[in-house]
Amino acid sequence: PVLEGTKITHRWGGVLGAPRTWMQFVNYDRGSGVGAAGGYVGEGVAPSNLAGRTLADLITGTDSGFADLAWVDVPVRKWEPEPLRWLGVWGTRRIMTRADHYEYSTGRESRLGVLASKLL
Repeated sequence: PVLEGTKITHRWGGVLGAPRTWMQFVNYDRGSGVGAAGGYVGEGVAPSNLAGRTLADLITGTDSGFADLAWVDVPVRKWEPEPLRWLGVWGTRRIMTRADHYEYSTGRESRLGVLASKLL
């Protein structure tokens, strides 16, 4: 409601980097010293800050409670092999673009978008 009547002139249209689980993660292997954080799926500003602090605590062994968060040491499922991954990603993008266009032009929820959301 606060943005009613506001004209949107720009949009972000880049490729979305997402893990197969569509879940955020912070992983650190103490043995190898390799850490990773990601999977923000469009919600990156606040989680990336928290992920950085969580990863720093995992690396330094600081007991701040961040290491106990649910996204720590979550297994990251690998994507399907090519070309299945490519077909799935681009097919999903096309379906969601069509669903967005339908919803924008009609003001009604797209059944195609609901179906695609369930498949993800």
